Formats: sequence, C-alpha cells, structure tokens
Amino acid sequence: MEAMNMDVFFMQKALQEANLALEKEEVPVGAVVVVDGRIIAKSHNLTELLTDVTAHAEMQAITAAANFLGGKYLKKCTIYVTLEPCAMCAGALYWSQIDRVVFGASDPKRGFEALGVPLHPKTQVTKGILEEECASLMWNFFQKKRK
Repeated sequence: MEAMNMDVFFMQKALQEANLALEKEEVPVGAVVVVDGRIIAKSHNLTELLTDVTAHAEMQAITAAANFLGGKYLKKCTIYVTLEPCAMCAGALYWSQIDRVVFGASDPKRGFEALGVPLHPKTQVTKGILEEECASLMWNFFQKKRK
C-alpha cells in the first residue's frame, strides 16, 4: 500500500477514535500509534471522564504505545491524530522521539505549529490528511456546545 493510502487508512482509524470521544461528550480528538504498518495504541480525549486536563488523545496513545513497546521511546512509530497537537502533546511527542506525526485538521489557536513549539529534530510532520472530515467533526461539536 502506498504511503498516502496508508495515511488515509490510519487517519480513518483515528477518526473512529474521535467519534468514540464524541459519544462520551469529549472534545472529538482521536489518535493511533502505528509501527511497521500495525496499530499498537489507540485512544481519544478522556479529559472529562478522567477529570484530567492532560488526558488528551495523544497523551493516552503515547503512554499505551510505550507500554506496548516496553520503553519510553517511540522510534520507528507514527502517530495519527485528528487535530494538530497542542503544546503539551507536542512536548510529550518531542520527548518520545517519535519518527512521524500525521494530523488532520490544523489548530491555528492552540496547535504546536502556531505556537512555535518544536518537535524532535528527526520527527517528520505530515498535515492535512482527511482535513475536511477532521475539521468538520470539531466544528460541529463546538457549534452544538455553543447553542
């Protein structure tokens, strides 16, 4: 399977996770961690359920992936996340030394790029995969919240 098709496939899995968050009335962000074409961790936002501001999808997925691998570094791994990681999650991704970050929708207010937060120098970033689907999920969620 070519790289772009793999990115779409795994972002669809992250969107499934985001929809699980939506069902729990969480901000609908989902993430999956992949190594060698295999999902080793998946999660979604759990901040409301756990009453923990750090329980972002990425943080949950990083922890699950590290536990699966038996070590703190996520070298050779890719994280697919429906929304551009925030500064906190970007910091955790930096320390994990993850090879690649792929995200769907940009976050111009709180995203790591907008805030100038660096990832690890060896981390590659791909953005805009299923961007419309990811952005519309967030937009619809916040429209309902504002009513």
